[in-house]
Amino acid sequence: MSTPAPAVASAARRALLANANFRWLIAGGLLSMLGDQFTLLALPWLVMAIDRDPLVLGTVLALGSLPRAGFILVGGAIVDRHSPKTVLLLTKWINAALLALLAALVISGAATLPAVYALSLAIGLATAFSYPAGSAILPQAVPAELLQPANGLMMAARQTVLLLGPVLAGLLVAGGGEPGLSARGLALAFGFDALSFAVSAWTLMRVRTASAAAKTRQPVFAAIAEALRSCWADRELRALLLYFAAIAFFVGGPIQVALPVLASERLPGGAASLGLMLAVHGLGMLAGMAVSGLRPQWRLSTLGGTLLLIDAVAGGVFLVFGHVHAAWQGAALLLPLGALAGFMQVAVFSWLQRRIAPAMLGRSMALFMFIVMGLAPLAAAAAGAALRVLDVTELFTAAALCLLAVVSIGTLFTPIRRIAYLAQR
Repeated sequence: MSTPAPAVASAARRALLANANFRWLIAGGLLSMLGDQFTLLALPWLVMAIDRDPLVLGTVLALGSLPRAGFILVGGAIVDRHSPKTVLLLTKWINAALLALLAALVISGAATLPAVYALSLAIGLATAFSYPAGSAILPQAVPAELLQPANGLMMAARQTVLLLGPVLAGLLVAGGGEPGLSARGLALAFGFDALSFAVSAWTLMRVRTASAAAKTRQPVFAAIAEALRSCWADRELRALLLYFAAIAFFVGGPIQVALPVLASERLPGGAASLGLMLAVHGLGMLAGMAVSGLRPQWRLSTLGGTLLLIDAVAGGVFLVFGHVHAAWQGAALLLPLGALAGFMQVAVFSWLQRRIAPAMLGRSMALFMFIVMGLAPLAAAAAGAALRVLDVTELFTAAALCLLAVVSIGTLFTPIRRIAYLAQR
């Protein structure tokens, strides 16, 4: 007699929570992610306290994000050359030192724009190495059968921090002991982030990863080229990466640009309505991630079929979204959309970790992140340009039709619909 699916899922959860590696990883990761929210909130306020020129703020934020996009493939190659744990540990100590220095400059009144520029650039460069290391370490730390539950709990925890972290950060920054915004509050925020990196480095040192195969000493760009060739030669992986690039472009732009415009032009409450819709979307993603980790057996026959169906539903939601005239209507549409997106994010991430050879996991996951992060600003720019000739309803309709066309092409002309949940290398 076969074991019922709920019993299997319950046993997997117990095994995961009993796994010391996972407990160390999620504890340190949660603290570090919470600290990141403090810096994300405090850094713009620090810049505006020094110089209120919007160009200066944009420059600081660009210096933090551009190195990540430009060097993430290099970071993936370094991860594969050494090990995810080694690279991740090093980046945590570097970030702890950089943020401690920033806190010291703020509290002493010595924070200048050149110093902020340099530290933002250095922190952004460190994330180019920590992102692929963080995505590659889990398969070395937990058994393969626990990957999806582990990813589900990690991503759900991250989503929870994204929802609650800014609130806690705002309270700390505003509560620095003086009326209004204070140097002490900003320094506390940066100091807390520095401490969070140091503590998460300590927890990471207690993780025992599986021994990897002997590392090759290829030049970095040769290693990147090898990973690109390997991903391209894998027909299912190639199709999935190209498909995600198209989906990210047609979904990311409207969410980033058209949604705020819709809230500003049509919804009572404006920014408050936008905040409500984004919060509900985030809650939906949290629920979807939790369900994907806790109930991995809830799926169609194939991963690809589930993905295509969910994106078809998203296309239908976008067709309706342009006609929203109340915040509750937008929230009602974004809640299930977020839940479906969260569910698939965990499943696809777990599939990639199982599919890709361990020796290339850092580079290949870096490629996946590069596609998603690199297309985000392009999608936003394209949506902004489109809104100069289309109204919001027309943009959402056009995005929906493009999304449905991508799903149709993926269904009819690619092997995506046949991609199984249990990836075979």
